[in-house]
Amino acid sequence: QVQLVESGGGLVQAGGSLRLTCTASRLTFRYWNMGWFRQAPGKEREFVAAIRWTDSTTDYADSVKGRFTISRDNAKNTVSLQMNVLKPEDTAVYYCSASVRDDWRNQGSYNYWGQGTQVTVSS
Repeated sequence: QVQLVESGGGLVQAGGSLRLTCTASRLTFRYWNMGWFRQAPGKEREFVAAIRWTDSTTDYADSVKGRFTISRDNAKNTVSLQMNVLKPEDTAVYYCSASVRDDWRNQGSYNYWGQGTQVTVSS
């Protein structure tokens, strides 16, 4: 079955950087929109970023715009999230997801999800 596996999470100080990578298997990756979501303790899961399969158009939540960058490598079946100038409020479990729909800010439009990777930002 389809698998999405996230890696790259960890503990970092405020102002630091991390790069998350999601590797997809058993998926015709190049035809799927890919998204990143996150869920902080006690909060609902929220949209972070997405990248379209057709032209790699990107979209970001306002809270991460200018600090995070999403990119994809169709040859390697990977999508990455470069996170810079991290803040304690970025602490969450980050999830990779795949969708064939364009309403990528809507969690319900995603067909597949990874298990998540923990990102902790200390102040």
